[in-house]
Amino acid sequence: MDITADTPLNELAATRERLSQAWQKNKPDYHQRRADLVRLRDAFRARITGMDAAVRADFGHRSQHENLLSEAMIVLAEIDHALGHLRRWMRPRRAAVGWRFWPASAQIRPEPVGVVGILSPWNYPVNLALVPLVSAIAAGNHVYLKPSEHAPHTSVWMRQLLADVFPADRVAVALGGPEVGSAFAGLPFDHLLFTGSTAVGRKVMAAAAPNLTPVTLELGGKAPAIVCPDYPLDRAAARIATGKWFNAGQTCIGVDYVLIDAARRDAFVEAMKAELRSRYGDFNAPRDYTRIINDGQFARLRGYVDDARTRGLTVIEPVTPDLDAAARQRNAQDRLFPPTLVLDPPRDAEVMRHEIFGPILPIVSYRTLDEAIAQVQSLERPLALYPFSGDNANIEKILANTLSGGVTVNDTLLHFGAHDLPFGGIGPSGIGAIHGRTGFDTFSKLLPVFRQRRMAASDLLKPPYSGAIDKMVRWLAK
Repeated sequence: MDITADTPLNELAATRERLSQAWQKNKPDYHQRRADLVRLRDAFRARITGMDAAVRADFGHRSQHENLLSEAMIVLAEIDHALGHLRRWMRPRRAAVGWRFWPASAQIRPEPVGVVGILSPWNYPVNLALVPLVSAIAAGNHVYLKPSEHAPHTSVWMRQLLADVFPADRVAVALGGPEVGSAFAGLPFDHLLFTGSTAVGRKVMAAAAPNLTPVTLELGGKAPAIVCPDYPLDRAAARIATGKWFNAGQTCIGVDYVLIDAARRDAFVEAMKAELRSRYGDFNAPRDYTRIINDGQFARLRGYVDDARTRGLTVIEPVTPDLDAAARQRNAQDRLFPPTLVLDPPRDAEVMRHEIFGPILPIVSYRTLDEAIAQVQSLERPLALYPFSGDNANIEKILANTLSGGVTVNDTLLHFGAHDLPFGGIGPSGIGAIHGRTGFDTFSKLLPVFRQRRMAASDLLKPPYSGAIDKMVRWLAK
């Protein structure tokens, strides 16, 4: 097989069927699952240098340290977490039956479902493919993976990695563009995971519906940071800058906009400008700043800024204020999009109508915390929320009056890396959750098993319902 070739459409169904038949003949037990994860960990660790090169080739440039943190560290930690807990996760879980069914007993048995399909995105092309694959393998399934066509070098690297670790009838990788992705989503998987935009998520769900395929959708949305009046501005600016400009903002849980008390808005802007200058200097080919993935995404982001300027909004580029036209042209050719602040955009501005998914940060001032919460409530439920306050009453008020996929208090992004926390959205930001035991359970059938004893009161519950039986039924129904 040509490891770089796109997958013909007519091979997709046959490959899924091969994976399914192999799974039915030999469902992975504990020893096989563990051995698979150990091999994957060892092979992945040995190829981190190649992974880094592939990801940087796809982006044009991405910080090596960001690759190590967001791709290598997260994947290896997820594998180690699964290895450390796998035996316990696989054990049947006791369940109560209630006194009415005494002396029966019950348990919940995590059973593998079969073949799991994974449609992974381009922004973290290794992490968001292999983390769910780890969960699916830990749960005893076979996997068919379709990575994004927008990260072709990484997709080929990953196909080679998985081909070397797993037999072809246990894990397979499909490559190709939208036609392959659409056909892939329509296969009769036993579970399908998609990570990407809300718009494409709707299409994936529609494609899966004819087969009644269970779906988990990890989508996005406009993740807000709410900075309360008591929280130090310098610390808020530093932590929000990390949550916004990591991977040049191409992060589904990245900070999409900041809500700041009006009295401190200008001071917060100055703190953010200082933070960006300290990180990226004069923005002359910055080594630690990621490029935008492709020309289409660059043009989309440029359109948001152009819209803001046309509206007369204040647009600030803290690290590129003095670049001449030639330097700006070189940056555009390199897809080097500068960190950009947009002050108090209205709700109908492009930067507030869409998930930004890039290095543009709207800063929106509010008069009261209730007003800030109302702003969050007026938009679709986001994948992440970041409240900043040293007053627990403020934090609890925000948490009680908003709902999001996940929350990090007084920081950003970090809840994604906590393996015992479920990761997933709600409504337009996603359906279902993965990571750690949650991911194991997502790709399992939690099979309820009720065990009856040799002698049981239910033997008496049959017509005619009269005398003592009548009294028993009426007593049980109280």
